[in-house]
Amino acid sequence: MKRSVIETILGAVVIVVAGFFLFFSYKMGNVSAPNGFIVTADFSGIGGLNTGDAVLISGVKVGTVTSVDLVEETYLARVTMSLDSNVKLPTDTAALISSESLLGGRYMALEPGADEELIENGGRIYYTQAPQNLEQLLGQFIFSMQGNDKNETQQASANP
Repeated sequence: MKRSVIETILGAVVIVVAGFFLFFSYKMGNVSAPNGFIVTADFSGIGGLNTGDAVLISGVKVGTVTSVDLVEETYLARVTMSLDSNVKLPTDTAALISSESLLGGRYMALEPGADEELIENGGRIYYTQAPQNLEQLLGQFIFSMQGNDKNETQQASANP
């Protein structure tokens, strides 16, 4: 009987500690119901942007990416964002997908325009820029360097 009481108390302590860690991770993870408004933007490529990634204006977090879906009619990626309710975006705002570092990690950068008309809840950002693909840029650079080497060889053989 004594052993059963000790095991019960120890089990209760484990459950309380697990509950504390669950509460702590919930608070630190900033998980909460969206209290702002929803905006969408269509991109030709998202380059690894995921649900839950940050939406920044001038480096300040103003929202999160809530979903990434494929638009079947246009084959573009539609990114849905939840923004803070105190953020007011002009209709000529631009959305860019940027890298946090060379090692990866993406975020959505918004660059507000100068239009006096504002984007409404459920509105769309029309000016978008897909992320640069590092592998494609390196491939283009290497290909262009090979082309320069061939041109130099042809010019050297033409001018003895």
